Amino acid sequence: MQIQLSGRHLDITPTLRDYVHGKLARLERHAGHVGHVHVVLSVEKLRRRAEATVQLNPGTVFADAEDEDLYAAIDALVDKLDRQVKKLREKNANHRGEAG
Repeated sequence: MQIQLSGRHLDITPTLRDYVHGKLARLERHAGHVGHVHVVLSVEKLRRRAEATVQLNPGTVFADAEDEDLYAAIDALVDKLDRQVKKLREKNANHRGEAG
């Protein structure tokens, strides 16, 4: 999995980078092969925002999350991505007639 991490009005620290990489590793368990992931972290006054685009073999998934804490926003983002990836895999499996 290739992860590109960007920050808007925010410096990406090594701790933050490691946290994002650790959380996104969860996607590989459910998605199998994950191609490219683009994560954008931003700060807007009191809101922290995390958004990501994940390119998978059958398609692309996008999610975003906002919170007062950046780490909480990253957790919510990964939860959303995980649900979308599972749903996409089930949809493709049912479409091909495979067991889910």
